[in-house]
Amino acid sequence: MPDDELIIHDGRQSETAAGVQRGVGRMLSAAGFAALSEFPLVSGRRADIFAVSERGMIWIVEIKSSLADYRADNKWHEYWDYCDELYFAVPPDLPQDILPVETGLIVADPWGGEILRQPQPQKLAAARRKAVTLRFARLAAIRLHAMYDPKIAD
Repeated sequence: MPDDELIIHDGRQSETAAGVQRGVGRMLSAAGFAALSEFPLVSGRRADIFAVSERGMIWIVEIKSSLADYRADNKWHEYWDYCDELYFAVPPDLPQDILPVETGLIVADPWGGEILRQPQPQKLAAARRKAVTLRFARLAAIRLHAMYDPKIAD
């Protein structure tokens, strides 16, 4: 099967967004992060990618696949409450000057990604870090278990 057919589409995003998601995932993995997509936050929002480094740093990556997608988003500010660093990830052809300068910037395609701008880190409070890390671990375990026993997802 060709590599470009291995992109998993969950129905929530466009083909472009799915490709960016895969490229960012590859980049994060190479940098020593564990990442989950579509990560539900206690606020009711859902982070496109939630990643935890080997040292416990927490990043949220918000994927924007088009100018219209970016303009329709007014929730990204809320993600700062759940991470040390917040990034936008976009395909190479999206104009980058529209993205907020206080966030990091990742350009990605289905084969990988590159950080073009780091955000100013905002250290997460210890209690919130513990809570979101525990939520991350539980969700990862539940998703892994569901792969082996799909019946638990019912």
